[in-house]
Amino acid sequence: MSVSKKLDATELDKIVEKMIDTVQHSKDEIFQIGEQSRQEHEKLLQELMEIKRLTQQTIEEADKLEVKARFSRRRLSEVSQNFSSHSEEEIRKAYEEAHALHMELAMVREREKQLRLRRDELERRLAGLKAIIERAEHLVGQITVVLHYLNSDFRQVGEFIQGAKQKQEFGLKIIEAQEEERRRLSREIHDGPAQTLAHVIIRSDLVEKVLKDRGIDAAIAEIRDFKKMVRSALYEVRRIIYDLRPMALDDLGLVPTLKKYLQTIEEYNKGVTVSFTYIGEEMRLPSRMEVAVFRLVQESVQNALKHAEATNIEVKVETNNNQLLVMVKDDGKGFDTTVKKENAFGLIGMKERVELLEGTLTIRSKVGFGTTVFIRIPLNVHVHDQKREERHE
Repeated sequence: MSVSKKLDATELDKIVEKMIDTVQHSKDEIFQIGEQSRQEHEKLLQELMEIKRLTQQTIEEADKLEVKARFSRRRLSEVSQNFSSHSEEEIRKAYEEAHALHMELAMVREREKQLRLRRDELERRLAGLKAIIERAEHLVGQITVVLHYLNSDFRQVGEFIQGAKQKQEFGLKIIEAQEEERRRLSREIHDGPAQTLAHVIIRSDLVEKVLKDRGIDAAIAEIRDFKKMVRSALYEVRRIIYDLRPMALDDLGLVPTLKKYLQTIEEYNKGVTVSFTYIGEEMRLPSRMEVAVFRLVQESVQNALKHAEATNIEVKVETNNNQLLVMVKDDGKGFDTTVKKENAFGLIGMKERVELLEGTLTIRSKVGFGTTVFIRIPLNVHVHDQKREERHE
């Protein structure tokens, strides 16, 4: 390999720094989305308070008019019953007064109805904005985890890709994939929740116009479409979050996190069945091992979905005193394992992770008969190292 083509640690650090800047920029954009949502939330909250005040004022006005209207109706009834004892002018005046109060009361009641509709609409919009704010905050937290990963674990890739062309290409592809993932994440946030925030104002104005021009039924239909748009944005945010490392991995451990992750995969991929089986005593493993195993399962499942187009995926994990066994089996279209594919960096990455844990990776597949991934990782060495580190601490 020539010196000009060799990827040294300095060049890799520069690329990583550029990637970190890209991710940080995406995080800032998401933060801005959250801030815009908070500002809009505050504005709508103030409007809601004013609407509630006007609604209460209108109700009181209607109650007073109701009393006057009842009195005028009784007066009109008395005049009608004693027609001969009242002049024509008195009869006409009683009728006009009763009619005027009736019309004024009807107008106030209609205004009260419109205010109540506006109040309900604002409360729904506030609930949607609150959900977007919470998801944006959650997503910022998830990206913070990614930044931590890039600043720590990912920097260690450099020492493993020196001296071999395949590892050099692998490292470059990781960087390209990470940058593409950051761009995709930024685009999805911009095109999803960010667009929803812009549509909030537009659709709210449209609902008001439809309410005035076409009536309540048309306005309700517009509100329903508006709710579907917000739900769609929330769905996209949840999907983006679950593509990142779950926080539960640090808090709960490997098995509960895998179970939740696979349930989420099944929910977000309609028509796909994902089963999970765990055998053995549930225990916490060293952090780097839990992260590695989670990534291995994640990569295997994503390969089954994206490349194998599987409809049934079976994941089994077994632990005992000596080793951890993982099996990911799918009913996808499979592939010929004897044919070496170009740019198969996903499988190369899996192999690298397993080798770092001193384990073995076996892939069995046949065209038309699905794929099975077997992973075996020795536990005695890793658990012993973890206990030794805990004693030193």
